[in-house]
Amino acid sequence: MNWILKNFDSLMREELYEILRFRSEIFVVEQNCVFQDIDEKDFCALHLFLNDSKTQKIIAYARLFQPGDYYFQASIGRVAIKKEFRSEGLGHQLMKKAIEEIDKNFHTKPIKIGAQLYLKDFYETHDFKQIDDEYIEDGIPHIHMLRK
Repeated sequence: MNWILKNFDSLMREELYEILRFRSEIFVVEQNCVFQDIDEKDFCALHLFLNDSKTQKIIAYARLFQPGDYYFQASIGRVAIKKEFRSEGLGHQLMKKAIEEIDKNFHTKPIKIGAQLYLKDFYETHDFKQIDDEYIEDGIPHIHMLRK
């Protein structure tokens, strides 16, 4: 697998377009959630993604933040897998790669996420623990989780 990791300034315009299209497909259309995905956090994030070898379209994506850019700790956000690839374990591979890249690029271990509640068990398999009560974000139940 050829994972791609780029900061905002290194993204080609076609890659940025594909990232924004992919996130809109997952978070706005599929989840039927009207929200402002483009939040200016893209400028400070590292963008981790995987393209399908046949179509060259994104099939897995996450944003990585150094401590202080989103939360006090490093963070992973906008975690998404294209629907037809979800049964192939790509979510777990994406999380492993994201954690590895945070350690490598930011030299830190604690990672905080704002996770959709229904994915709690998934994130727990990657050593994240719930740290507060459920809250609603964009009409979807979420929890904060921390990996020490």
